[in-house]
Amino acid sequence: MTDDKKQPKEISFDLGFGSIFKGLGDLIDVLGEVAETGEEIQRSGEFRVKGLGDQARGVYGFTVRTNVGGAPKVEHFGNIRATEEGPTVVETREPLVDVFDEEDEILIVAELPGVSEEEIQAEIRDDILSLETTGQHRFAKEILLSAPVDADAMQKAYKNGILELRLAKA
Repeated sequence: MTDDKKQPKEISFDLGFGSIFKGLGDLIDVLGEVAETGEEIQRSGEFRVKGLGDQARGVYGFTVRTNVGGAPKVEHFGNIRATEEGPTVVETREPLVDVFDEEDEILIVAELPGVSEEEIQAEIRDDILSLETTGQHRFAKEILLSAPVDADAMQKAYKNGILELRLAKA
């Protein structure tokens, strides 16, 4: 026969760190799952700075991806840049870009919402692809290519805000 009065009572209290540790634990669990399965996580958001209207609209986000069994790779996108004075909202956004190194070519897929095909400029200098747009929605990104490519053989397709560039390996 047990005496309930002799059982130690569990006392709990919250110092305000519980949600932080739970969030970190959840993130670690998700990253472990991504590393095992090769899946991808993407999160993004948007905010406005009071008093500045549409001129100070911040867009931010990140993608975590990996090959099965590989180390997770984190890529950020948006128009928020770290400076010595702190985070700054800039006019040009960094688009979300996927790079696929295939047998005979490199496939680059970029999300450029709100941009017309005529506003897209893609240029290859040595092993760097510069992607830039003009117009109301401005994007810019430089992408380091994994192999030399034939710049004259670049194939471009654009539909519904998605740009595909196929670069034949040299």
